[in-house]
Amino acid sequence: MGETADRLTFLGTAGARVMVANQILASGGIWLELGGRELLLDPGPGTLVQATKRKLRASKLDAIILSHRHLDHAADVNIMVEAMTEGGLRRKGALFAPGDALDEDPVVLHYLRPYLERIEILEQGKSYSVGDVSFRTPIRHRHPVETYGLIFETPKHTVCFIIDTRFFEDLSVHYKGDLLILNVVRLEPGGPFDHLSAPEAGKIIRELKPRAAIITHFGMTMWRAKPWEVAKRLSEETGVRVIAARDGMRFELAELD
Repeated sequence: MGETADRLTFLGTAGARVMVANQILASGGIWLELGGRELLLDPGPGTLVQATKRKLRASKLDAIILSHRHLDHAADVNIMVEAMTEGGLRRKGALFAPGDALDEDPVVLHYLRPYLERIEILEQGKSYSVGDVSFRTPIRHRHPVETYGLIFETPKHTVCFIIDTRFFEDLSVHYKGDLLILNVVRLEPGGPFDHLSAPEAGKIIRELKPRAAIITHFGMTMWRAKPWEVAKRLSEETGVRVIAARDGMRFELAELD
């Protein structure tokens, strides 16, 4: 068999309640094809529909990862577990989630859990694996519920996801890699919001200097500012290629070479 391509498919780029509730942008999370494995990160509302639309088959998934339990990241986790396991007829796959997504007001239904081969709890500073694909959760983020960013290691690339968080000074040092994906909900900093803004994303990108950066998970202020124009400004300011994700966008990791 030939070598499979490593790629990311953005099933949705909406962040914040208004964007998700009105489906101004889709909210389906990110589908990862890495090292011959298929993983789903943060299946928000509409994931199953968006995946089917992109001809991605849930039954081929090897794992589902929840960075945190908020509904824009986890609303479709139950249907995706059921679809991954073919209605429980095939016990397969792994689920990775913080403890409060499973124990405290859980978002994963109990009757579905035996359908999975295993469930692993995400914790700060831990490493995990799905076949030959490994990832780690370097630091707990500053968000109202237990939340982790992720770093995936492949033989050729390191792919970092900075998930929802308030900006803090030590954030960037944990996410050195080839490709940096950042959830950028807000256009400007300030206010009682535990989310990154565009200037804060620019500061992180400047410090880390990845080969490329992708911004996603847009709130209304980012959407009104046209994310592709924000990305262009960030590219000019940082000297790094910055891309604004689009619903359905596929990014081949070979583009980093």
